[in-house]
Amino acid sequence: MSKVTFPLIVLAGSAIVLSACGNEEFDLSQQYGPDPVLPEASTGLLPDLKVAEVIGWSDGETPTVPDGLVVTAYAKDLANPRTVHTLPNGDVLVVQSKAPPGKPLNRPKDFIRGWIMSMAAGGGGGGGKDTNLITLLRDTDRDGTVDERSDLLTDLTSPFGVAWYDGTLYVAAADAILSYPYELGQTAIDAEPTVLTPLPGGPINHHWTKDLAVSPDGRFLYASVGSNSNAGERGIEAEKGRAAIWQVDRMTGASRVFASGLRNPNGLNLHPETGELWTVVNERDELGPNLVPDYLTSVQENGFYGWPWSYYGQHVDERVMPRRPDLVETAIAPDYALTSHVAALGLAFTNGSAMPEPFANGAFVGNRGSWNRSVFNGYKVIYIPFENGRPAGMPQGVVTGFLENEKVHGRPVGLAIDGTGALLIADDTGNTVWRVAAADGSVTPEPIPTDRIAETQPGTLPAQPGTAAPAGTANEPAPAEPTSDAPATEPSQTDIAPAVGPEDGADAETGSSQ
Repeated sequence: MSKVTFPLIVLAGSAIVLSACGNEEFDLSQQYGPDPVLPEASTGLLPDLKVAEVIGWSDGETPTVPDGLVVTAYAKDLANPRTVHTLPNGDVLVVQSKAPPGKPLNRPKDFIRGWIMSMAAGGGGGGGKDTNLITLLRDTDRDGTVDERSDLLTDLTSPFGVAWYDGTLYVAAADAILSYPYELGQTAIDAEPTVLTPLPGGPINHHWTKDLAVSPDGRFLYASVGSNSNAGERGIEAEKGRAAIWQVDRMTGASRVFASGLRNPNGLNLHPETGELWTVVNERDELGPNLVPDYLTSVQENGFYGWPWSYYGQHVDERVMPRRPDLVETAIAPDYALTSHVAALGLAFTNGSAMPEPFANGAFVGNRGSWNRSVFNGYKVIYIPFENGRPAGMPQGVVTGFLENEKVHGRPVGLAIDGTGALLIADDTGNTVWRVAAADGSVTPEPIPTDRIAETQPGTLPAQPGTAAPAGTANEPAPAEPTSDAPATEPSQTDIAPAVGPEDGADAETGSSQ
C-alpha cells in the first residue's frame, strides 16, 4: 500500500474531496464475509474525505431494484426519516430526527470535516420541515399504499429507536429511553412520557443515535449506545457506558451493559429463528480508506468486541493508549464484514416475509454511504443470505441508485418489513420511505411486527440472549462463587456504567440504575 504523502482539497465536479493520496486499487470484495482482508493501517494529519452533492429525487425518480421486485414511494415529504418500525397491527412508525446541537469540536480536522460536509449538505436537511418527531402510517386495506398519516409524537430529543410491547411504546431519545402508554390503533399520544432509564447523552454525544429491540420474552429492552469519539481520543472517561448495547428491564428500568467494545451499533434485531440479538456496527476511521470494515454480527452476552483497543477481533489499534492487552485477548471477531466505511445503519431479517424466494431467508442491510474514502462505498441496500441462523455467502446489491454520477439522490438508513411483508427503507436524505415488494403482488397473511415476541405459556420462557446475569463487567461473566486465587482484572472503563443489573432492581421513581 502506498504511503500517505500530503492532504489535498479539491472540488471534483460536484463532490468535495480531501485526499491523502492513498492507494484506492483495493478489491472491496475481499472485505465481505467472516474473514476480511485487512490491509496495513495508514494514518496522516487528515483522513481521506469525499462528500457528494445532494440533489434529491425528482418527480418520478426512484431507486433501482432487480427483476422480480418493484419499488414505490411509501411516504414522501418527511423530515430526515431515520428508522421505520412495524407494529403488530401493521401500522408503521417513521422516526424522523436530526443530531442534537452543541457538539464540541476539539481537533483542527474536526473543523475541516464539518466545513466540507456542510458545504455538501445540499437538499438533505428535511426541506425546512420540523423534525424530531414520530409519524404513523396506516395501510388500511393492505394494498401497499398509505391511507392514513398522522404525527404520533412531536418535539422529541433526537429520537431514533422505538419498540412496542404490552400497551407501551418505548422511544430511545438521544439521552434516555422514554415510555408512553399506547394502545394499537391510536393515532395520537397525549400522555406525558416516563423516563424508563437515562442513557449517556451530551454535551459531546458523538454517536447520538440509540436503537431499541425487545427481548423474545418481552421482559427486556436492548438499547444501543455509540462511542463518544472515533477511537478514544477524548479520553476513556468520556466513554463510560458507551460503545455498548445495554439491557434494560422494562418494568423497573434497571440496566446493565449486555455487550461492549461496539463502536457504533445500530439496527438492533432479533433473528426470527434463533432469538439471537444481531446488530450492524460502524467501525473506526482514520486508519486508511480500507480500514476498518463495518460489520454485521450476532451479539454475545457479556461479549467484548474490541473498541477502542482493537478491531475485527484482536488487531491492535496502535493509536490507543494506554494499551489493554488483557482486554484485546478477549475480543470477539464479528460474524460478517461489510467492507470499510459503508455506514451500515439498518437491518431487517426476511424470514416469513412476502419477499421472493431469492430473498426469503436472510438479512437486508442499509448502507448509508461513505464520506471518508476517495472512492465512494455503500449507498445501497444489500441482501445477505443466511443458513441455520448464520450468514452464508456473498451479499447482493438489491436496492441501488441512491448515488448516481457521484451525486446523491438519497441515503438508506433504517429498514423494516411492513404489514404486508414488503421491505421499507428510510431515506434520510431523500426524505422518503421507499417500499420494495414482490412484483407478483404477494403479501403475508398477517402483519409481521418488527418486535417478534415469542408466544409461550406462563413459566416457560424461551432461551434467549437477554437472560439476566449478576452485575459485573461487560467483558466477562460474573463467577457464581468468588475464589481467592482469581486474578484481579481491571475492567474496561466503558464497562463500568450502568452499575445495576436487572436482577438487582433500581430506583422505582426515576427508573435509573446510576
